Amino acid sequence: MAALAWLLIPLFAVVGAAIWGGWAARNRTTGDVAELAGYARFRDAMEKAASGNTTAE
Repeated sequence: MAALAWLLIPLFAVVGAAIWGGWAARNRTTGDVAELAGYARFRDAMEKAASGNTTAE
């Protein structure tokens, strides 16, 4: 029985590593579209603010 336990430990480690590897390699690009649109709006607002702040020095 002890030999079976020692054989199951590496098996559980391999299964855990496979699950972790699949989770780490998942596709996480779903939220990029909204973030890029928000950044574009921010950049446009900053350009408008910079062009409206022309004061004579």
